[in-house]
Amino acid sequence: MGAPDNGIPDNILGDARCVAVVPSLVKFAIGIGGQRGKGVATCRTARGWSAPSPISITGGSWGLQLGGQATDLVMVVMNQKGMDHLLQSKFKIGADASAAAGPVGRHAEAATDWKMKSEVLTYSRSRGVFAGIDLSGAVVKQDKDDTRLLYGKMVPFEDLLRGRVPAPKDSHNFLATLEKYAPPAPAQRSSVDNSK
Repeated sequence: MGAPDNGIPDNILGDARCVAVVPSLVKFAIGIGGQRGKGVATCRTARGWSAPSPISITGGSWGLQLGGQATDLVMVVMNQKGMDHLLQSKFKIGADASAAAGPVGRHAEAATDWKMKSEVLTYSRSRGVFAGIDLSGAVVKQDKDDTRLLYGKMVPFEDLLRGRVPAPKDSHNFLATLEKYAPPAPAQRSSVDNSK
């Protein structure tokens, strides 16, 4: 977000239904490849962003490939269909939910069809040998072990992302940063103001 010409556009974050952040997705390959990472997901609710839910992302690939890469990944869920897939607590990118590399720059053109067709827009910042990222076939699911660590017990994925559980203190900085770049929609802001 600190790179105005290459960041996630404001209008995309403004319309996002959910956001998932994976600080280091590790991709490796020696003929047979794989990728694995851990992060958190949060969704918009009537009261703002939900308590974050720990997630994991895993996948494999075949073909002539050699190298390694660490990628900072942000997945932006753009519509109800994508949100429904995320709420299932396990979905496969490309099979269950369509994904595309998201446009960059502060104000992406609204005339493009990415908004209508893609359930998930992906953004990455990579270090390593690969150029770009392909999430086809990767599985995104709730990380139950990290959920127990963060909340002290197992909490269902849907309860977290629908805002039925208060956010733990450790997540307040993450949610405040997200709200800075993706504030609640006007209807959400008015409902929050009316509740005061």
